[in-house]
Amino acid sequence: MKYLLIGCLLLVTNVQTLELKTVREAYKKAAQNQELVDAFFKTMQSVSKTDSAALIAYKGAAIALKARNAKTLKDKKDGFIEGVSLIEYAIETEPNTIEPRFIRLGIQENTPKILKYKDAIEVDKQFILKQYQYITSSNLKNHIKDFILQSTVFTDEEKQTITAK
Repeated sequence: MKYLLIGCLLLVTNVQTLELKTVREAYKKAAQNQELVDAFFKTMQSVSKTDSAALIAYKGAAIALKARNAKTLKDKKDGFIEGVSLIEYAIETEPNTIEPRFIRLGIQENTPKILKYKDAIEVDKQFILKQYQYITSSNLKNHIKDFILQSTVFTDEEKQTITAK
């Protein structure tokens, strides 16, 4: 019975990891291609505030990305606020988790100045640079590394420290 329970736990853990890996890839593609935003948004609909902080942050990102295509300015603003609220909730819930901060940084970097959502860029950047070496998931580490290398927020020197790790 004990071995059956351990086997089930390992299976559930593997499914969750695989699921998060898929979500990361979908987010990366949606952030680069507006045509893929709807599919990413639909994927994230089942996520609730009881899920992991990373999934909640990805849901927030999906809502914020979808808001860019809204027809009216009010819908764009409302969608953006809803998405950002979920990202902030995820960070508030698990402040020492790197993935929600990485997501927030990506959203902040690509948000127009008029929306005034750029307050935590430096804080998140420093958090990511300090915590990067402790990431155990190679998938997440590569995902964040790819972001850093294309980001305009990170200096060439900071990018070099990431590629050296």
